[in-house]
Amino acid sequence: MSLEDQLLGFCQKLRVEGQKPVIALNGPVGSGKSTLARHLQQHCAEQGVRLAIASIDDAYLPYPQRLERMAGNPFGVNRVPPGSHDPDHLQQAIQRWRGGPGSDLDLPRFDKTLLAGQGDPSLPWRGEADALLLEGWMVACRPLSDQELEAALSSEMAADFSAAERAWVRRCNQALGGYQALWEQLSSLVMLWPQMWHLPRRWRFQAEAQQRRRGGGWMNGQQLDGLVKASLRSLPPSFYLEPRLPEASLVRVLNARRCPVFEGSGVDAMNWIRDQASSPSSSATG
Repeated sequence: MSLEDQLLGFCQKLRVEGQKPVIALNGPVGSGKSTLARHLQQHCAEQGVRLAIASIDDAYLPYPQRLERMAGNPFGVNRVPPGSHDPDHLQQAIQRWRGGPGSDLDLPRFDKTLLAGQGDPSLPWRGEADALLLEGWMVACRPLSDQELEAALSSEMAADFSAAERAWVRRCNQALGGYQALWEQLSSLVMLWPQMWHLPRRWRFQAEAQQRRRGGGWMNGQQLDGLVKASLRSLPPSFYLEPRLPEASLVRVLNARRCPVFEGSGVDAMNWIRDQASSPSSSATG
């Protein structure tokens, strides 16, 4: 059974039980989260399930507040890392939806084209929903203890991190605590996992090129590079994403062309990734 059919069945089951599920979709920048979300929404609609979509990006703070929160980051970004959002806004919206007698759901929205591409909150979305999909590169990530974090930063995995980047990881780890109440609303975790972790940069540059061809691109190469680094080095995947794999109900591993090469549970995905990494004929890495 495909990932799409499994998620549809999950939503149908919980709806029959009188619940309103919130599905988390975690994946790095450029991995196709938004495309998959829209496909899932259409797939659910064909079976009479109203699936609403929100992104963690929709919870971004207004521009002046983001500038203050992101001051001093080593990537030159004013959004992306933990601390640039208002997670309570999304959490409260979900709680009102779940606590209400009907299916009305109000969601914040963020328009990245406003303020000359800096982005700002826009008009909210309101509609009826049986289920909600929340997507984002940091969705479901949890902070490490001080001891765990310092051990990770002292490991070979962070050998090329500058002093400024190490300080920023510590700051982001602290900020991540403010998202946990939102993550507690999640019913299921789905992860898109790149076969190699240099791929998100390529994917994001390809996506920007496509946007430019359609007349919608606005970021230059330096800005794009900063955006990708801000995600991969604010919360390094080996620190914050690998520990979430066993919790995932579904994982889709993607090759360089973003085609699935594995699909299964989080535990099975971990085993597959390890087998690939140890295979002399494979270039895959976790």
